[in-house]
Amino acid sequence: MPNIEIKAAYPDHDRAKKILMSLNAKHVGTDHQIDTYFFSPQGRLKLRESSLSGAQLIPYMRPDQQGPKKSDYLVIPIVDPEACKRLFTQILGQDVVVDKIRDIYLIDNVRVHLDQVKGLGLFFEFEAVYQNAHDEPTEYHKVRELIGIFGIREQDLINGSYRELVKGTSKNHVRYEKLQSESKQGR
Repeated sequence: MPNIEIKAAYPDHDRAKKILMSLNAKHVGTDHQIDTYFFSPQGRLKLRESSLSGAQLIPYMRPDQQGPKKSDYLVIPIVDPEACKRLFTQILGQDVVVDKIRDIYLIDNVRVHLDQVKGLGLFFEFEAVYQNAHDEPTEYHKVRELIGIFGIREQDLINGSYRELVKGTSKNHVRYEKLQSESKQGR
């Protein structure tokens, strides 16, 4: 399933919630997610343990680029997450664990995530999910429009995933640390 997505450092979740209310976004819920990433030769593979959705294995392909990007993914329900985690750790090796609290909102087909990532801070994510390839340009436009509405600066955009930020291997890592410092000083 494809989507167009962005991830950004966004320390003012109160402001984001006010904007979401003005857009009549639907609050889906608050989810505690633990994502265990496994080493993979291509793309990313994670086991998500979700307080709202249960356990899911999520393989996905997404370029590491700043700004809106296409992601292709599958969500595979898992009945026994501990057995899955043990088996994939033995086969591929465990890379990193990302622990986050996620407030989930919907604006039509766009999922908006306000994430508090343990050890990293506050982030913002858009995921415009679509079915047909001809809808892709429209979804890019929606995400770009939302970037403007929420006042997300280009330097706040994250090119990788939380996995790279936790590991300290993201191209955004030094810039991210600067943004976190600025937000603590009341940017």
